[in-house]
Amino acid sequence: LVLVLCEDYLSPELAAVDARQRGSGRPWVPVKLCGTDPWVGPFFRPGSDGPCWHCLAVRLRGHRHSEVPVRRALGLDGPVPRPAAGLAAGTALAVNLAALEAAKWLAGLRHTEQAHIRTFDTLRLRTAGHPVDRLPQCASCGDPGLVARRAGAPFVPVSRPKAAATGGGDRALTPAQMLRTYGHLVDPVTGVVKEIREAPGAPDFVHAYTSGHNLAMGSASFAGLSSGLRALSGGKGRTAEEARTSALCEAVERYSGTRHGDEPVVRDSLRALGGAAVHPNDCQLYSARQFAEREVWNARHSRFHHVPAPFDETRPTDWTPVWSLTGGVQRLLPTSMLYFGRGTDGSGDPAAGEPWADSNGNAAGSSPEDALVQGFLELVERDAVALWWYNRTRQPGVDLGSFEDEWIERTRHGLHRVSREVWALDLTSDLGIPVIAALSRRTDKPAEDVLFGFGAHFDPRVALCRALSELGQLLPAVGGARGDGGGYRITDPEPLSWWHGATIANQPYLAADPMAQTRTPDHWPVTAGTDLLDDVHMITELVRSKGLDLLVLDQSRPDLGLPVTKVVVPGLRHFWARYGPGRLFDVPVHLGRLAEPTPYDQLNPVPLFV
Repeated sequence: LVLVLCEDYLSPELAAVDARQRGSGRPWVPVKLCGTDPWVGPFFRPGSDGPCWHCLAVRLRGHRHSEVPVRRALGLDGPVPRPAAGLAAGTALAVNLAALEAAKWLAGLRHTEQAHIRTFDTLRLRTAGHPVDRLPQCASCGDPGLVARRAGAPFVPVSRPKAAATGGGDRALTPAQMLRTYGHLVDPVTGVVKEIREAPGAPDFVHAYTSGHNLAMGSASFAGLSSGLRALSGGKGRTAEEARTSALCEAVERYSGTRHGDEPVVRDSLRALGGAAVHPNDCQLYSARQFAEREVWNARHSRFHHVPAPFDETRPTDWTPVWSLTGGVQRLLPTSMLYFGRGTDGSGDPAAGEPWADSNGNAAGSSPEDALVQGFLELVERDAVALWWYNRTRQPGVDLGSFEDEWIERTRHGLHRVSREVWALDLTSDLGIPVIAALSRRTDKPAEDVLFGFGAHFDPRVALCRALSELGQLLPAVGGARGDGGGYRITDPEPLSWWHGATIANQPYLAADPMAQTRTPDHWPVTAGTDLLDDVHMITELVRSKGLDLLVLDQSRPDLGLPVTKVVVPGLRHFWARYGPGRLFDVPVHLGRLAEPTPYDQLNPVPLFV
């Protein structure tokens, strides 16, 4: 047994130690003595089915996203040095504990916690164990081609009966089952998710939780770091259990959608690949004018609305295969559109001229079919929101009381207690799946702090609950807002400008159309079945009937087990500012909302900022 003392478990020198010990077959154990929280373990056993140091390093790096711009600015190969604050007594304690663990090992004692990192909090005299999992896809001790083979295979949905009492609607597992199955992924040292905690400032009638940094907003710049500190993954629901499950799934979804370096990639130009490759702007839908004015636009707007350079069809680019459920064939999309970040660590923005990924259509679920359906519903929701928002059409209202739902009523009363009016609009598009917007405004001060949330589902009740719970996630940002214009929890200029200036009077499309019949639950036929496979077949036929293509990428990570997919339907519109020809201009006319397409210069000048 070899004990290796180090200042940081991510020290580059440990890679050489791991290689040497695996070559000799001898076990070893790292020990960190410095600081107020010494670490001991795990015991790495070459030749066993346990993890190697590289497996551990992947998880540890996941908690140090904020160090990336610092390391690059300083030109560091390893972690950022930290002050070694501590007391001699604490160091002595750590030395003796490490020696004790080594002695027990040499005496033949074996137990499962030897595969954990044991941390010692010398300030509070607490110890904790943090499990270290083996990564089946590890490039050093596993199968480095595993992710590429799985992601590149045809997506074949199978029967998945829906569980009862799934809350969020049509899941194969209940929220409680999801937490029991995947709760081990939450750990402050070795987990994919550092922690799940209640969203600060949320009122008592809102169930909202945060689950760490939103990797979809990652950047290797200091500006991106500042943005990332404000951009958290999170979840919401009708109950605390639903919200915790939602927060866990979103964090794992974003982690799985980040580029790790083992994804399937084909490098060639669009023209050379021919018909199998999908032009990125068929999905992103920027207009020629947006490309021409991109430098001015990007200087004035947030990274949500970043317009990349026009795609060079002759330039070699990384492409990743996706599976067409409508065509039963493999298609190719730029890898930078499908995975956040670039490089083997997923840090940084795409290279110049490459399209950017966003989280639209990304979903984690209780099964691959569940994730596919949820990702598709998000595409439907955001497409419908874009049709309404940018055309500023008047939409029918939704009678909240007609749903006769206790949670909906409790949410309404809670909003009234904090001096907020709440209402909902029917945004359902030509796709026929219910899409609902929930809106709320302050009634006790001049600035109305207008909030909104959106939801889509086969069941209008679930769509409405999703919209209301999403609206609730925004309440902490404005809960402390004062009449003098201060008190907001965020500093982003776009939402602040909206909250300070937008009112129902100057934005009439936010209010229900007084000439339209108010919607009740029986307005929408509930089309979902009892098996998720039926839903997959239904949405596949729906997409095919519109002349569109349903593309799916399996982004599940083998070490996590939680199914994650990226769903793409070229032609469906993001609710960010994408002004290219297509549904944004055609569908409102087709539905009779407008007599003619909205001229470009008359589109809503406020890009949607959520």
